[in-house]
This record gives sequence, C-alpha cells and structure tokens, in this order.
Amino acid sequence: MGINTERDIEANLQIGPTDLGMVRLFIEATNGLEIPMDFAPDEAREIAEEILAAAKVAEGVKR
Repeated sequence: MGINTERDIEANLQIGPTDLGMVRLFIEATNGLEIPMDFAPDEAREIAEEILAAAKVAEGVKR
C-alpha cells in the first residue's frame, strides 16, 4: 500500500505543543488506535514546509 491507496478508516488529527517543548501530532482512529508523534520545533517546521509543498503540487493535479 502506498500514499495513493485509499482506505476506509476515519481518524482525528490534533496538533499542539507539549509541556516538554515538543510539537505533537496526535492521531486517534475510530478503532481506538492512538498514535502520538513528537517532534522538535525545527523538525515540525520541516514537516510544515513539506505539507505546504505537497498542497501546492496537489493544487495542480487535474482530476
């Protein structure tokens, strides 16, 4: 399975700072699965840049 493979899974994404100075991406799926991912601020900025770059490319995709 790759990034283009669709799945019938619902999930909730929360993003925020932790009390330890990290940025947490917290994914909670409807099946009870919880995935906390912590990143240093510089890593979080890199991820944000990747998301913005992907959004820019996605805007140019013809459907």
